Amino acid sequence: MLPTTLVNSGSQGNGVLSPRDAARHTAGAKRYKYLRRLLHFRQMDFEFALWQMLYLFTSPQRVYRNFHYRKQTKDQWARDDPAFLVLLSIWLCVSTVGFGFVLDMGFFETIKLLLWVVFIDCVGVGLLIATLMWFISNKYLVKQQNRDYDVEWGYAFDVHLNAFYPLLVILHFIQLFFINYVIISDSVIGYFVGNTLWLIAIGYYIYVTFLGYSALPFLKNTAILLYPFALLIMLYLISLACGWNFTKMLCSFYKYRVK
Repeated sequence: MLPTTLVNSGSQGNGVLSPRDAARHTAGAKRYKYLRRLLHFRQMDFEFALWQMLYLFTSPQRVYRNFHYRKQTKDQWARDDPAFLVLLSIWLCVSTVGFGFVLDMGFFETIKLLLWVVFIDCVGVGLLIATLMWFISNKYLVKQQNRDYDVEWGYAFDVHLNAFYPLLVILHFIQLFFINYVIISDSVIGYFVGNTLWLIAIGYYIYVTFLGYSALPFLKNTAILLYPFALLIMLYLISLACGWNFTKMLCSFYKYRVK
């Protein structure tokens, strides 16, 4: 059974952390501990990370419930175990190689595609979105009476990774089976199937992101994070009306980038 109370042996009599224990809870100390564990695979809980990946599809609320337990037991919302990041990186590499194979790219072109997907699509865009959401949530969503709390940047990045994983599986794995024979064909069914997969993938990203911030008890009005759904559906309907094939455009973009 997961514990639901925090036992803080390092606190002083009045409940305030001692200087030594407080130093261990700084952002720099947490970041150093996280990066250090990247070099110790035996200390990573890959089984639990796989459990999280499974439930991000079937029941993402359970994943964020675990983040709540981590806050109670370790006094931080963000992951302290890089196992999820390691598995996501492996999945990203494998799926991108498959994407390159389906698009009939050569070895060096596939390597360029892999570097682009990892450092631009995942990390670069992730850093931008996490920083933007970290600023917005701390600036506008924190309840007035809870100004002593704030959203950790690491947690904002974790939310991005959680939301990115289902999107990656849908667009870089499931979609691969339909690209050459269905999606990139000049037919109505082609752009319908491709754009529908994009709708599901981005919709998953928005929903999992919403769950991540709504799980924080000191935030308010998190339902506004669902508003992009309206724009997403509007773009989806416009794309179908105009015959705009998102996947075909993406494939052309990737081929152009790796030349």
